Amino acid sequence: MTMINEVIIAAVQEILQEVVEHAKQPWPQGLKIVVEHPANHENGDYSLNIAMQLAKILKKSPIIIASEIQEKLLEDSKIKSLFFKVEVAAPGFINLYLNWEKWGLNSELEASFPPVPSKVVIEHTSINPNKSAHIGHLRNSCIGDTLARMLKRVGHEVEVHNYIDDLGNQLADTLVGILHTNTEKAFSRFGDFCWETYAKVNKAYKETPELQLKRADVLHELEKGNSNLAWMGLLVAERIVREHLEEMKQFGIRYDVLVWESSIVREGFWSSTFELLRATDIFYQETEGKLAGCWVLKHPEGDAEQEAHADFQADKVLIRSNGILTYTAKDIAYHLWKFGVLGKDFRYKKFADRLWSTDLDGVRKRIGQADKVINVIDYRQEYPQIMVKQALLALGFEKQANQLRHVSYGVVSLSSTTAEGLGVDTSEGKHSYPMSGRQGIGIKVADLLDRMELVIEAKRPRQTGLSSRTIAAASIRYYLLRFHMQTEVVFDLEQATEVSGNTGVYLLYSYARSYSILEKAKQEISREEPLRFDNLEAQEASLMRQLAYWPEVLEAAVNELAPHHICTYVHELTNLFNHFYATCPILKAEGDKKKFRLWLTARFKAVLHGALEILGLPTPKSM
Repeated sequence: MTMINEVIIAAVQEILQEVVEHAKQPWPQGLKIVVEHPANHENGDYSLNIAMQLAKILKKSPIIIASEIQEKLLEDSKIKSLFFKVEVAAPGFINLYLNWEKWGLNSELEASFPPVPSKVVIEHTSINPNKSAHIGHLRNSCIGDTLARMLKRVGHEVEVHNYIDDLGNQLADTLVGILHTNTEKAFSRFGDFCWETYAKVNKAYKETPELQLKRADVLHELEKGNSNLAWMGLLVAERIVREHLEEMKQFGIRYDVLVWESSIVREGFWSSTFELLRATDIFYQETEGKLAGCWVLKHPEGDAEQEAHADFQADKVLIRSNGILTYTAKDIAYHLWKFGVLGKDFRYKKFADRLWSTDLDGVRKRIGQADKVINVIDYRQEYPQIMVKQALLALGFEKQANQLRHVSYGVVSLSSTTAEGLGVDTSEGKHSYPMSGRQGIGIKVADLLDRMELVIEAKRPRQTGLSSRTIAAASIRYYLLRFHMQTEVVFDLEQATEVSGNTGVYLLYSYARSYSILEKAKQEISREEPLRFDNLEAQEASLMRQLAYWPEVLEAAVNELAPHHICTYVHELTNLFNHFYATCPILKAEGDKKKFRLWLTARFKAVLHGALEILGLPTPKSM
């Protein structure tokens, strides 16, 4: 399908070039041609406000400028092939009306994106391997997996990484808890036992502060490897990771490679990075003050990003005075490897089906060496991401630094009602309450899925098609994707388990409905017979208009790395289809009208199928 907005932009760009040259003006700085979808369909299917932007520059009335552009658009062959009318409206809008017959004869459903030979590495999930996953982790995974699907759809080679921090404080705390606290409660999963243990040891730290000294001992042993504690840490981390992978698999989330933090340290990736950084003038060891003995990465003075992060120290510690590496230090080494500029590589072993893991005794594989790196990490990690980019720039890897993208998103907190149900003190009357692994407060992914499955089971009119658990997973996934990326998701159990309105269940039922209609009319659909696009009902035109916008929505979602655009689009699309279904008889229609409505239903099904696959939702034949 032609990317209609790009056809308009290209035509207007050419016209404006001629207009500004004729006016003996340079191309206006910051001028952007924006194509909009009018809310009122009487104002066309596409609209431009470019004439208003040019009024001051050209010293003309917007309506006159719009008329000049309109006249030239009507002479453009591509515009004439797509639109039956281009008109000007006060105070200077240019409105374009699609020729639905010509649009409908275009058999492809998505735009043909130009070939993209680049390789994209997406890192997401990256949960500390010390306890069960909660719903905040799941939002990260759903966003990351959907980004991977989007980029694959438009032609990128995509490799998905899950970074395992098996040398961090959280795993160390869980190990201290296993060794120094006592739990007699029965647990069905090891991760739930560790969840309880992690909360207990953090409580014990407050009651017995000297117990925190054990954490540093454990961290040293984990970094060195091969000791009893190091082996214990490996066993705990691997068991937890396998549970995380099984949970994510139920939501259609998969990975290509697990990168273990211990591999970065023990295989010399950090030591190589350390030597590279030492040759720069922004990495040095402090000799006095509270950071004495620490190796720090200095942020350039006067940097705007530094001022924007006043809550953080200007110099980022990479090695503490006790010799323990910080997360950021290992992350810098990891990113040098991701871009293939470190001069070192891992070996790999199979960890599960189609999943590789870094392993010293493994085999060589072409993994990493990315052209672009995307990290899905919540907004609280913005500063460490800036420091990784700063290290790349300091080492002379400007091209790679410019291709490093932090996809930030809002965290998941609990509604007051849900928090109260978990035993949180809500007497302050706040709108939301943060989850806290240290206090054992949160909604575990497995518990939410079990609960949602029961809700679906109770509300289903009949048990056919997908299993209730599959529908439950799809519903949760859509719930976490539909919010704007920067929105804090205030998670409410009752709201999250709804099955009507803007929900995954609603989308799946709509898809199954279209499939059922087309199956019943299978013998009546003929591609040879021409369709008639005259005398369209309002509901037919509205549905077609939304279908025409799909390629542009996909492009915007990819360019902005924002899956919620697709959620907004498919919700509106399914609303329009169900309105069309309710007001325009399909199977009971006759002649040309029946053929047209069956064709429109097939078009809807095909577009929704593509969108659901990108969102990681199933496409059921029945519900």
